[in-house]
Amino acid sequence: MTDTTHTQPIPPGRTARERSPEFRFAVDALRGLWQDLFHDAFAYRPLPPTEPGGRFTRSGSARMREYGAWAPHAAVIALAGLSVFVTLVSTWNGGPFGLLCALLVGAPVVLTLSRPVGAFWIALAANTVALFLDGGDAGESPWLPGAFLAHLAVVTLVAMRTRPRTASWMWLLTAVYGFSAYGLFDRSDYYGHTSDLGPMLFLTGVALLIVSVRQTLGQARREVSVHRTVTAHERSQRTLLEERTTIARELHDVVAHHMSVVAIQAEAAPYRVENPPPELEKAFAIIRENAVAALTELRRVLGVVRAQDYEAPDAPQPTLADLDALLANVRDAGLDVTRTVTGAVRELPQGVELSAYRIVQEALSNTLRHAPGADARVEIGYVLGSLGLRVVNGAPPAPSLIKPSPGAGHGITGMRERVSMLNGEMTAAPTAEGGYEVAVFLPVPAASPAEGDA
Repeated sequence: MTDTTHTQPIPPGRTARERSPEFRFAVDALRGLWQDLFHDAFAYRPLPPTEPGGRFTRSGSARMREYGAWAPHAAVIALAGLSVFVTLVSTWNGGPFGLLCALLVGAPVVLTLSRPVGAFWIALAANTVALFLDGGDAGESPWLPGAFLAHLAVVTLVAMRTRPRTASWMWLLTAVYGFSAYGLFDRSDYYGHTSDLGPMLFLTGVALLIVSVRQTLGQARREVSVHRTVTAHERSQRTLLEERTTIARELHDVVAHHMSVVAIQAEAAPYRVENPPPELEKAFAIIRENAVAALTELRRVLGVVRAQDYEAPDAPQPTLADLDALLANVRDAGLDVTRTVTGAVRELPQGVELSAYRIVQEALSNTLRHAPGADARVEIGYVLGSLGLRVVNGAPPAPSLIKPSPGAGHGITGMRERVSMLNGEMTAAPTAEGGYEVAVFLPVPAASPAEGDA
């Protein structure tokens, strides 16, 4: 016997049917209602005092400005007192129920100072209880005279402390409550009074509309202010970049001109001397090579700043393998430098190689500038997970024809930035012998298994 299972094909879209726009609109509306009036409705949100420079704190004595910061709170309490007074006048019959109704009516107004959304629900509940306690003596439905004023104040105050969407929900719930309460407490047949639901909806609608428009305009002004601030900051940054570009162009024109003159004079100088010695020809050749190299590097670096569409030429970046050429160059410039390498020499990440080369280059350049005639020593240590660099120069000889050139400290700052970029450590300080020492520790990330296999 064969067991055969028949499966019916599911129509496309049956499992994941797209909702209609009306359904999504209804879901979003109910979600907004929940967020605005139900979620954390009784959260504690006290009304802060007026900020300095506000409407009530911008003038007067110091004591008046101090009291003026609490003017909104005093206004709310005054509204609550007025609601209590109107309720007492309209419902007082010599018994305790009139006083209880008045307190119930005024309590939600005071509650807007600390729990604004919860005050709206308390206002509806308090008015319902007050209608039961009144027993028809005031003859108003669905709001007592004092409760009418209190509910109008509560809705307006809550709208001022929440978003405009909350005002719409409060007006709609006020209408629903009014129709429901009017059906329960309809007294027009007995006392000849008409419902105050229409005036309530009209006045609350006007008040909420004014508050919403005011909040929208205030939000628009704040956004415009923020936009202006951002625009001013961007304009300032753009001006700064333009100034830097101008400086870069001027620097390029001036330095490039002088470096070109140096290169040309170094090339022509041997021909102006009859039978120049080989050492002199070699010195001028080195000067010309260094001038041309510096001019090329200057054009490459400053060209990036000069034009946004500048494309830097592709050129291999120097590594520690190029230190021999660097040391030979500084030896030709008159610096007696030695190199010591410890550990197993291996290829390091490109960023580490370039930074190590630049640090050694800058340290030797500082020695040439600040300690002419001194000797230098470069120590490179390959250890597990790191690279150590140490460049030490001795004290310059006392009787020297070449005087040290002053510096601004940008070289040390540049080395520290490179070391910080690689999460390394660096110390730079004079030595006890009168020289200078630069010691650098650069962590080297371990190679991944895939890289090791490759």
